[in-house]
Amino acid sequence: MIPAVLYAVPAFLLLIVLESVSYRFLPDDEERGYEVRDTATSLSMGLGSQIIGVPWKILVAVAFAGLYVLTPLRMDPHSPWTWLVLFFADDLAYYWFHRLHHEVRLLWAGHVVHHSSVFFNLSTALRQSWTPMTGTPFWLFLPLLGIPPWMVFLQQSISLAYQFFLHSERVGRLWRPIEWFFNTPSHHRVHHGANEEYLDRNYGGILIIWDRIFGSFEPERARVRYGLTKNIATYNPLRVATHEYAAIWSDVRGATRRRDALRFVFGRPGWRPSPGPAPAAA
Repeated sequence: MIPAVLYAVPAFLLLIVLESVSYRFLPDDEERGYEVRDTATSLSMGLGSQIIGVPWKILVAVAFAGLYVLTPLRMDPHSPWTWLVLFFADDLAYYWFHRLHHEVRLLWAGHVVHHSSVFFNLSTALRQSWTPMTGTPFWLFLPLLGIPPWMVFLQQSISLAYQFFLHSERVGRLWRPIEWFFNTPSHHRVHHGANEEYLDRNYGGILIIWDRIFGSFEPERARVRYGLTKNIATYNPLRVATHEYAAIWSDVRGATRRRDALRFVFGRPGWRPSPGPAPAAA
């Protein structure tokens, strides 16, 4: 099974070229633009994610089909209401998938790949995880609702295609009603920010209303500093893909208590055990 979004890849690559050329003829001192090694890493991460992701989609398709057969529910694919339910349900699933991949370190270890660049441009959208299996559980309820699996895959591809265009500094704020309801480049720049006030904000896919409802929204104010709170000084795709898993393993091996080892895996990224009480004075 080939994800529908793959058919858009040639257009994505053309737009990356056009955006990079725009920086040459319309430079902006406040925008970082492109860097050859960084862009090459992003493209390599995207290629690797598809090499792993396509066969994984086959397994997901089998799981979705099984759930769809088991459920007594059926939603008519010809009804506009089915598509409307799918749109909102898929986007809500994406919000919680995205949020938990920031709040649980084991999940963050895969998602951190997408945030590892200190640049923010269309090529950043292709810098994707090589562990797609951590996202699958968030969408299992959709075929159980009686939504045909092919519709779920199509809506996921639509969402990913939309999000590609969010990764740009070339687009300023849009018309206020659009900024209020929809995820935009401005909102997504905040999401990629390492500024303290921007950490773990704006998780939305197509809509930004979930962030407003669940209290994770932050508007773009200060200039965004892209990347991680501790950036990794490497362009090696394998290291980019695995560095946080290696860090988790190192922390677990060094833990002196089982509960600390579990927190290193399932706690929030950056968690550290509190220092023990100071020894009593002699």
